[in-house]
Parts: sequence; structure tokens; C-alpha cells
Amino acid sequence: EALGEVREIVDTCDFFLGEGRRLYGQTVPSEMPNKQLFTFRNPVGTVAVITAGNFPVAVPSWYIVPALLCGNTVVWKPAEYSAAVSAAFHEIFVRGGGLPPGVFNVVHADGASTFSGLQTALEAGTVDKVGFTGSPEVGSEIGALTGRHLQTACLELGGKNPLVVTPSADLDLAVEGALFSGFGTAGQRCTSLGTAIVHESKHAEFIERFSAATANAVVGDPMGEVLMGPLLDEKFAQRYEEILTWIQPHHTVYGTPGRITADSPRHGFAGNPDDGLYFHPVIVDGVRPGDDLFDRETFGPIVGVTSYSDFDEAIELANAPGYGLSSSIYTTDPADAFAFRSRIGAGMVSINNSTSGAEAHLPFGGNGKSGNGSRQSGLWVLDQFTRWQSMNWDYSGKLQKAQMDIAELVPDTEFRLGS
Repeated sequence: EALGEVREIVDTCDFFLGEGRRLYGQTVPSEMPNKQLFTFRNPVGTVAVITAGNFPVAVPSWYIVPALLCGNTVVWKPAEYSAAVSAAFHEIFVRGGGLPPGVFNVVHADGASTFSGLQTALEAGTVDKVGFTGSPEVGSEIGALTGRHLQTACLELGGKNPLVVTPSADLDLAVEGALFSGFGTAGQRCTSLGTAIVHESKHAEFIERFSAATANAVVGDPMGEVLMGPLLDEKFAQRYEEILTWIQPHHTVYGTPGRITADSPRHGFAGNPDDGLYFHPVIVDGVRPGDDLFDRETFGPIVGVTSYSDFDEAIELANAPGYGLSSSIYTTDPADAFAFRSRIGAGMVSINNSTSGAEAHLPFGGNGKSGNGSRQSGLWVLDQFTRWQSMNWDYSGKLQKAQMDIAELVPDTEFRLGS
């Protein structure tokens, strides 16, 4: 997964190196004679980028690479718990890329200092765009702060990503997708699986297969071939332990909620559990709207499961938590696939694939609690880091007034009401 993150940076650079030769505007016909219209992309100015540490360099590259390519300067505040790899990323770009001094800057600070500094910079007019990846709670505060200064932040927030299993689904494939979606990176992705929504005819078999696959998966030292490694940081471990208290008596639990220790071992664990913040992967069946485990984002190795009776109910359950980042459906019926795509509120849809995984040339981002509709990656992110400028060039030698000098356009024509 770490090597995949590096590959994502390379892919992002490769894609935007090409876009640097495009950044197209348009030449547009005018309604007036002897006049031509143009549009241009201009850089916004100084971009402040604030990112999380679960993808400490790949996600920042989605902001930093296109922002620099569009001609902006960047100030980046990485997560406190990924300072070393963030410093390495910055060194490679500045020294290896030959950027002039002051074009790409990194600032290491805690959250409170960052927000205070951002507020000061916006008041002084020295930051022209803000990009943020993190929690909906902090994203809402940043969105409010930038809004007061007539800016729209680029917000990529959390997710409660559904995975729908239809009656026609290949269950082996669905289980494989749920296993990776839910427990890859120990569930520490904004695109991690939140709730598997399984048709009632497949529910029992899905649970049986999914719980067996989870029990047999290798957990441990991430330098080996494992499904998942440890949690990122002590604060995430504490938060995850709080999330485990959301399990209710009406839930059916598969796995052992809590830390992997000598007193609570895991069969087949790879390495020494004392070397990291390792937790048992957990499946919780019977979640429903109104449960915290159904309604709220969970950042850790826990997956909820619920069932549905018809397609309308599946869509209702998938959209109910109010997030809108990623989604997935497993089906062999094209009608289900296209109906899901048109009715799901998520910004990203997978058919017979996991909720996780992004490619550098597709738009990445969500709606609702997952973001404000902005998109990272692909050519769509260019609208975040450029502002459109229009230009009209009149070479008629006289003043022509658009929408007013109609007779100049259609000579010898009398316009009357109703004609």
C-alpha cells in the first residue's frame, strides 16, 4: 500500500505534466462583427493546503502538483504524525524539481496553530485558496472561515461508504471487495467501507463468507504480506476504542473488538503485537438507521452489515447517513448498475469493485457531509487552482455595444413585438 501511494504520486505528476501543455482557454464567436472573444485560465495566487496523515503524500500531491503547475505558490501544512515523510516529499520537489525559493513551502504545526494562522492569512489577504482533507467537523469550520472572506475552500472530507450486494452478485467477488474496502489500511481511509447493504436472500451466506474471510486474513507487521497493519497514531486508537462502544445489544458481532495483545491474541498474527497499535478486525451485523455505527463515519477496522428487501430500500439505506464520497454495488444486472449510478448521492461509484481506490485522471471527491462538491485529480481539479478570465477584442474601429447595437447585426430588419 505504501508503494502504491508512491505510484499514485508518479501517476499524478505524469498526468499533470501533460496538462501543463494544455490549460486550454477558448476562442469564442462574438455577437458583434469584427470582434473576437477569448477565455484564459489564470492562477489564483497563494494556495494553502492542509492534509491528513493516512495518505501522507499521495493525497497532498493531488493538491500540490496541479496548484504548482497552474502557476500558484503553495504553503502546505501536513499532519503532525506524518512529519518525516512530508519533509521528504517537500525536499524531493524543491531540490529534485528545481523549484525557485518560496514557491513550495511546508509548515509543521498543530491543528489549533494552523487554524489561527490560516485565519490571520485570510484576513491579511495573503492566501487566495484553501485545500483541506480531513474530518467533516474541521472541514465545516474551514469552509465557514473561507466563506467569510468570499472564498470557496476545496474540501475533501469523510465518508460512510455503502457497498450494495444484489441477488445477482458474485458473492466471492463481493466478499473480496468488502474485505479490502473495510480492512485495507486498517479501515483508515475516507473511502473505506462503512456498511455492506446485502439483499435478504444473500445476507446469511454473505455474512458466513465475509466473517470467515476476515477471521482467516493475516494481520500484523505491514512489511509482510498482510491484510492490515496497525492504526496510525495513539489518538486514532483512542478514537477507535470509543467507536467500539457504539456496538449495541441488537448487533451481532463477528471478531473480537479491541486491541490485539498477549491477553487477546489473534490467530496467525504476523510479528509482535506490542510493536504497534494493532486491533482485531470486526464485523457488526444488524446495524440500522439511528445507530451510530450506521449513521457516523468509523475510522478503523470495523464494518457494519445490514439487509434490504428491494432495490428502493437499498438506495434509501445507502444514502441515509448523508455522506456522499464513495459507493459500490455488486451485480451482474446492467439495469441495477445504471440505476444505482443515477440514484446514489456519492461522487464516486464502483461497479463490482471496492469502495476504495482512485486513479489520477478521474475526479475524486464527494457531496453532502463528504465535501462541498469540489474535486481533486484529473483535469477537473484545474478549476480549483485557476480562475477564468474573459477578454473581448474589438477591431471594428468603433464602439460596439453588446446586446444594444442589434441593427448592426441584422441591417434593414425591423423588429416588432410578436415578430
